[in-house]
Amino acid sequence: MDETVAEYIRRTVLKIPKDEIKTMLQKWGFLSQAQLQTLNFHQIKDNISQEVVQLCEENSADIKQAAVLDIIYNHIYQNKRMWSVYQMKKSGEELEYFDITDFKKKFKRRLRSALKNVTITFKEYEDNAIWIRVAWGTPHKKPNQYKPSYVVYHSQTPYVFISSSVLKSTLPLLCQALIVASNYHDIREMELRSHSLNSLKDIVFKRYSQNFQTCTPKPLQGGNVEPENDRRIVEENRSEKERIHKLNQEVFGSGPLPKLEFAQYRLETMFKSDPKLDVLDKKEPFRCLVKFSSPHLLESLKSLAPAGMADAPLSPLLTCIPHKARNYFKIREKKGLYPESFVSP
Repeated sequence: MDETVAEYIRRTVLKIPKDEIKTMLQKWGFLSQAQLQTLNFHQIKDNISQEVVQLCEENSADIKQAAVLDIIYNHIYQNKRMWSVYQMKKSGEELEYFDITDFKKKFKRRLRSALKNVTITFKEYEDNAIWIRVAWGTPHKKPNQYKPSYVVYHSQTPYVFISSSVLKSTLPLLCQALIVASNYHDIREMELRSHSLNSLKDIVFKRYSQNFQTCTPKPLQGGNVEPENDRRIVEENRSEKERIHKLNQEVFGSGPLPKLEFAQYRLETMFKSDPKLDVLDKKEPFRCLVKFSSPHLLESLKSLAPAGMADAPLSPLLTCIPHKARNYFKIREKKGLYPESFVSP
């Protein structure tokens, strides 16, 4: 077994939490059950990784098997990566069926026609998801296995989820191979990114609960209040809370929301001043970047009005994120009819 392969397997095993190494090796399926029984999983991880490498040497492992183990790791810990959504478009008639063998053949052929030194690995999962791992090299260097690109493609859908390599020059090659292999003619990046791959799928596949039925809020549990003025205040508070609850249900639905960590708004508007004051000699665009961040942004936005931190309903710029399937926005001035107004796309 090549030394670089041995080292890559060792490092991959070291990334796995100790109590999950055995399960992940079983999912890998490269080592036999008898070989797995010889491993001592109670020792330190470094020793476990060395023993795994020795067993892989007995089985003459190559980079393809090592890449499959890496895919399994990244499938389980997919939230460690940042994913971007791409949408493809067809020019002709839709295909009635999807041939995975033909897809793999076309993808490899297209990519290797542009760059010889690449390692391409596929793994299929039960939800019609095809995971593709591409390690990139150069005309004079072997592929760098430590900085690959990952692609998740759901067959018979136009959506692709990419966690790209740090090398930006590889992205056009990857996109071109995807549209050729899947018989599309164009691909564009949607302004939608997150660490949560499943949440991105929920948004583009419309899988999250977005019913607009209003729920009857539970009555407030309060003490017995005698004075008339106090009863009016309690009733007013109850009505306001019910109104906010109803608006929240209409905007966000009643089910769990997709997990996004941020939303970014880039303002490109003109700075307005009184013409008489002549503050600005020439009109320059006013550029500003506003970013909202949270471990669970949509749930945080949903909680703002009930907590009294924002008026209800929230701005459509915030509530439209899952509907428009994007969390990157550019806000420009509307040209033409209303030169003084600011609008969002």
